[in-house]
Amino acid sequence: MLEKECIQSRGFKNTVVDQEVIGFQFDIRLMYYRGLWLSQLRPIHIKVDREAVRLEDISWEINGKLYKQDELKEIGDIQWNVLEPASIHVNVLGGLTTGYHDIEIDHRFSSSYMPPNMDEVLSYGNHKRKLLLVS
Repeated sequence: MLEKECIQSRGFKNTVVDQEVIGFQFDIRLMYYRGLWLSQLRPIHIKVDREAVRLEDISWEINGKLYKQDELKEIGDIQWNVLEPASIHVNVLGGLTTGYHDIEIDHRFSSSYMPPNMDEVLSYGNHKRKLLLVS
């Protein structure tokens, strides 16, 4: 079940691959009334505990498939459905410590019925949430 918040509390965890913590992930819900093609998404900006995350360390998981941010602009045939959260993956060796963390995101999209120079206006906005990471 989706929460009303953009940043979901469910799905917040460290990412483990081959018994090594390689980062963390959290889910976000689409705050737009209809789905978006991946090519409409603009890079998401993230701060964790007021520290900015490098754009190249961020990936999107949509429909079970992982995409680097710079790949999204080329994918016009896959849609992020309004009812499915996206998982945002952040590569940071060792992940996050157990406890509360302040997550801030800012992301934008283009709209097929608006001119491209309006991209900066079309925003999901800034979202902040304190989440508890449990080991």
